[in-house]
Amino acid sequence: MSENAILQAKDLHLYYGETEALKGIDIAIPEKKITALIGPSGCGKSTFLKTLNRMNDLVPNVRITGEALFHGKNILDKDVDVTDLRRRIGMVFQKPNPFPMSIYDNVAYGPRLHGNHSKKELDELVEKSLRGAAIWDEVKDRLKKSALGLSGGQQQRLCIARALAVQPDVLLMDEPTSALDPGSTLRIEDLMDELKKDYTVVIVTHNMQQAARISDQTAFFLLGSLIEYGPTKELFANPKNPKTEEYITGRFG
Repeated sequence: MSENAILQAKDLHLYYGETEALKGIDIAIPEKKITALIGPSGCGKSTFLKTLNRMNDLVPNVRITGEALFHGKNILDKDVDVTDLRRRIGMVFQKPNPFPMSIYDNVAYGPRLHGNHSKKELDELVEKSLRGAAIWDEVKDRLKKSALGLSGGQQQRLCIARALAVQPDVLLMDEPTSALDPGSTLRIEDLMDELKKDYTVVIVTHNMQQAARISDQTAFFLLGSLIEYGPTKELFANPKNPKTEEYITGRFG
């Protein structure tokens, strides 16, 4: 493992049937930083993200070779407890997907699933998670009301709180702001900046300005290959690969 890397892919290939969607990805993702995955649609960035918590297991005819290491252990091994893995590597999706239950129960759902039924502990955890997702003040007086009554931006922050409630190490975010208005997008970006004090964040984004604004590291994917990866400022100011430069200057994609 490279120094401070919490996640690492080594020669990672992923096939959907005969189609190779990821081609020999090598990347080390540093702890407690924000790493952005950018690239045009269909380039493999979301596929790679989903490999990091085995979400691709749910897709038929997927075959993966190589290694995906989390704290140095290959998560693709047969003996990995996938439920525990997904607790430690949480996921927030493009479209907010709160459960059709109260705000409180949305956040308490994961901890209860993992065996925590103490009301006092759950109350504390719900508050801590909602505070962590910067939404506590907006919902503290309506915890028993349905989460579906929240605005889109609030629902997405609730989904982040739900992911935080099981106390993960890593938060994977698949275009978490693409369905939101500019004001909500800004709040989520500010929130991510706060979250990296305690969590490692990996975000797929179509929005290059967003990647430039919020991430520490950026990885540029194209046609299933990792073209360039490095500190965000360097990658945007001085890309080493002409394809990266073409993409970030808007000549294609």
